Amino acid sequence: MPTAMGRKTSDAAVTELPHAVEGEMTALVRVVGGLITVMLLAAVLAGLWRGLTSQQGLLTDVINGLTASEVGFATILILLGSLVEGFGYGLSLGTRWPYTRNIAVLMVRGDPEAAHRMVATLVGLVALALVILSPSVTTISGLSLVVVTALFGMGTLYVLAGRAPAFVHGTHGLLAYGVFLIYLTDIVYPGVSFLTYLGVTSALHALLLAIFLGGMTTGQRGFGTPIGPFVKPQKASQWTIAAHISAALLLVATLGWMMPAYPVAFYLAVTQVAVGFLLSHAVNLKPKAPGVLVAFHQSMVLLMCLAIVLQWR
Repeated sequence: MPTAMGRKTSDAAVTELPHAVEGEMTALVRVVGGLITVMLLAAVLAGLWRGLTSQQGLLTDVINGLTASEVGFATILILLGSLVEGFGYGLSLGTRWPYTRNIAVLMVRGDPEAAHRMVATLVGLVALALVILSPSVTTISGLSLVVVTALFGMGTLYVLAGRAPAFVHGTHGLLAYGVFLIYLTDIVYPGVSFLTYLGVTSALHALLLAIFLGGMTTGQRGFGTPIGPFVKPQKASQWTIAAHISAALLLVATLGWMMPAYPVAFYLAVTQVAVGFLLSHAVNLKPKAPGVLVAFHQSMVLLMCLAIVLQWR
């Protein structure tokens, strides 16, 4: 029989690690993790290349290089978040945040949630370095977005554990894309205020609405819960995904109405609607771990963001 001390230790462990749910480590998870590692190296190399080729003075070259790497790191952070969801690692570290004692070991072993938090730290450190080297509205706004995104990231753990509303999850996803976009637009349109750019780019408004409702959909269904097939929505998660589908169709309509301004984004959005239906089917089949289709879905969103920013005039 367990001793009182044994029961006390066990109770403490449960308190320390509430709602921890281990994801399944498969060969596919390891392969995708390897690709993410390659992407991290590519982001570092892209920053080095941009810094070495800008030739605008040492300080400006360093700032340019860090900004380019930050865009890459923000991209990877979003993709890691999709892997966390897709392979059932959302609660692999419980609701402890931001670190666990062995988080580096878990990252090396391939835990996407551990890697997600470590890359988030990297994004924060680069954002801080940019503020120190070049304090401006853009860099200060970028760091502020990173901090708020991280705080909402903590909140997503409680959403998955059933302790916080789905709004928190949707806002976290929206802010994560805000971090990606603020540094991307700084590279593509230097000197243009991000808020000014965002205010006049209606194509992004429709896309960001769909992103927010997509995050809401994940949060509303919770961890490991199917949405269920439906014709008429009957529960909150079904109403949320219906709103998300409506936002996706609004995005297609917006980009179609603006043609030929954003042709690449338009065709990606049309394809994304089909991918979304496949993803909802995967969620119902394997609600805890829908698979790599989640990462593909997010990759399409990142490409749409990139296409809109690069083709904006």
